[in-house]
Amino acid sequence: MDFTAILDLANSCARETEEQGALHPAVVAALTEAGILRRWVARDYCGGAWTVADALAEIEALSRADGATGWCTMIANTTALTSHHLDPDWAREIYQDPAGCTGGFGMPAATGVVTPDGLVVTGTWSWGSGTDHCSWIGGGVRVVDGDGAPTTTDDGATTPFVFFSPDQVELLDTWRVSGLKGTASTDYRVDEALVPAGRWAQLIGGAPRIDSLLGHFPFFGALGAGVAAVLLGLAMRATDELVAQGTHSFSGSSKPLAERAPIQADLARAQVGIAQGRAHLIATVLDVEASVNAGNPATDEQRVSLRVAASGAAARALEAVDLCYHAVGGAAIFDDNALQRVFRDAHVAQSHGMIAPRTFEAFGRYRFGLPTSTAQF
Repeated sequence: MDFTAILDLANSCARETEEQGALHPAVVAALTEAGILRRWVARDYCGGAWTVADALAEIEALSRADGATGWCTMIANTTALTSHHLDPDWAREIYQDPAGCTGGFGMPAATGVVTPDGLVVTGTWSWGSGTDHCSWIGGGVRVVDGDGAPTTTDDGATTPFVFFSPDQVELLDTWRVSGLKGTASTDYRVDEALVPAGRWAQLIGGAPRIDSLLGHFPFFGALGAGVAAVLLGLAMRATDELVAQGTHSFSGSSKPLAERAPIQADLARAQVGIAQGRAHLIATVLDVEASVNAGNPATDEQRVSLRVAASGAAARALEAVDLCYHAVGGAAIFDDNALQRVFRDAHVAQSHGMIAPRTFEAFGRYRFGLPTSTAQF
């Protein structure tokens, strides 16, 4: 199935995806067959090893077709960046299968007790997007000793991202939300699950095992950019819907929306905001890619710039969605109007910690020259 057909499929299945609270099986099958969930898997493990910029464009296009599809694609690919950091034997186990897909939540919400065999992990994570179709499920862990005191693994990890087989994980069916309903971003937990030694990646402070663009590209920068790409796609869909509904009119009026000057201006402002946000984001991504390809690690300044660009693009995209949603008036509140789903999806996406409004505070703090931790930049 070519990419245009996949976009059409995601769009046609969007309502059913939302109603069932998970991606339609036909959409998952199409994404899997096309390798779309593995664009950032290392080439050593049968992955696409796409550039960051190229994958962002694909995520945006999928999100324009259906927000949940774009979101799950973004999560699968950002998780796939761990393939560049994993022990090679475990990386092959997890990623060598061309149909393999990973997901999970990176914050260390669980504890991993050090044992001679690895880590025994217990805990619960939120935001398990797409875990229902993953072949391996990950989660961030705080490493402790038998008494619960902080310690490290033999390879020095303190908060590794560990991987579980699906039979080790309980999906809790907690995803009752306003938007991105089709992402199946449920809570999930494990209870004394053994993670063999080395089946984890160090995302903060750890050097990549593969000397590649994706191995050296800032992980949290890629994640933030991916979330922003979802929002840009949703914003483009909002403009599509406004144009499509331009022949409609407000109740009691015969003048179509497209002939109303304020709505014409709103559409133009929305499109300009999307274009500006995207241009800033992609230019910043390309700058970091060029540095990494030249053998230079990303500087703190570049990491901050990347995260600012992602948060900025997300903010401009949300503004565009709101302009289009309100331009349509009361018609947008009905379930059969796609603008309603786009509006809800966008506002849920914008709450992600990588691009939420509060992120601007840390960036401003850094710019003022105040002490600022850049570990998650």
